[in-house]
Amino acid sequence: MIMKLDFAGSVPIYQQIRDQIVQAVADGVFLDGDRLPAIRALADEVGINTMTVNKAYQLLKQEGYIITDRRNGAKVQCSGGRKQAVERKVEKELELLAAEAKIAGISGEEFAKLCRKAYDG
Repeated sequence: MIMKLDFAGSVPIYQQIRDQIVQAVADGVFLDGDRLPAIRALADEVGINTMTVNKAYQLLKQEGYIITDRRNGAKVQCSGGRKQAVERKVEKELELLAAEAKIAGISGEEFAKLCRKAYDG
């Protein structure tokens, strides 16, 4: 798994790892039940501390995107049980983005078009 990490950016590395794994699941790169790289292997591949990868995996586990097992490692979990939590999160984040768009002069139509573009990829 090749990750593109921005070491100079403001987003923490563990968050970048989490976000890229979520995006990979959404894009179908990882399917339900697929095994993720071992923490040590991923840390070695991208040249970071194992604790950083561990923090990303713990966050993914907490959010319900993966399950972990000492013997089998981390596996993707694509269940619909978290739909309501994700809907609330998206709604909250979209409210803030909509406010920023209004201030910037972006119309509702343009905002909706940008949302559709982001959703469709």
